[in-house]
Amino acid sequence: MIQPMKKMLCLPLLVLTTLLSTTSPGLAQDKYGGMTLYTLRQEMSADPVGTLKKVAAIGYQYVEAVDYQQGKFYNMSPQAFKKQLSDLGMTPLSVHMGMVTLQNADQLIADVKAAGFTYFVAPVPPMGLFKYDQATQTLSMTDNVDSLVYILNMLGQKCKAAGLAFLYHNHAFEFEANKNGVVPMDYMLENLDSSYVNFQLDLYWVTKAGADAVAYFEKYPGRFKLWHVKDMDEQGRFAPVGEGTIDFQRILKHKELSGMQYYIVEQDQTYEGMQPLEAIKISHQALKKLGFQ
Repeated sequence: MIQPMKKMLCLPLLVLTTLLSTTSPGLAQDKYGGMTLYTLRQEMSADPVGTLKKVAAIGYQYVEAVDYQQGKFYNMSPQAFKKQLSDLGMTPLSVHMGMVTLQNADQLIADVKAAGFTYFVAPVPPMGLFKYDQATQTLSMTDNVDSLVYILNMLGQKCKAAGLAFLYHNHAFEFEANKNGVVPMDYMLENLDSSYVNFQLDLYWVTKAGADAVAYFEKYPGRFKLWHVKDMDEQGRFAPVGEGTIDFQRILKHKELSGMQYYIVEQDQTYEGMQPLEAIKISHQALKKLGFQ
């Protein structure tokens, strides 16, 4: 009797490759691009392992995490989270750590490092400098941009010493002049030490603010290591990539100038009954058409 493995070895290489790609759980045949698990925050809360398998099956190559509590990512130890992604053929690329302070940074950095991430991201101004108005659901920050620069530089130094890259993620408010006439994004780019701090540029929020991503690439080349790629519909809402109004191909022409190393799909909310998993599948298919591969 021929053993099962011997039978497999007798198969033509193309057939064997196809068989493995379809029978290995979560391993898509054509993996590319990244996505942030913020888009699937409810799904990840209910079933993190099952949701990660669905992300892998869509074909994403790397992920960005956003949930960290009591030393765990999605209720998994850093080592377990890293192994779970590895088993699915995916890589932990970046993580948003909005709770970071100068006091807890060392522990957070150690856990981020243990989970295998490359980028430690501040998603908003840390340590009380961020403001959120619940009534209007608007985001903003204090006018103390000097304190923000100091804190980010210190965090960046800590990350670099641990072998991590530290990034700041923008929304729209950083492009708006404060009461002192200072545009926080410009001030940060001019005063943060690029040896320690660079940026995750959110292409939706740049557009929402009325700023031009390409103009920022030209003025501050090499500073935008990651991109959040999400589209904007005609009403100004979040949309799957390729389903909205943002000219990604124009922006992509300047990716080398920008310093972009990786891109990450994000969609904060979905509308008209579209499920988040459906949205990230549409976005993944559009990435290749737009030239993101």
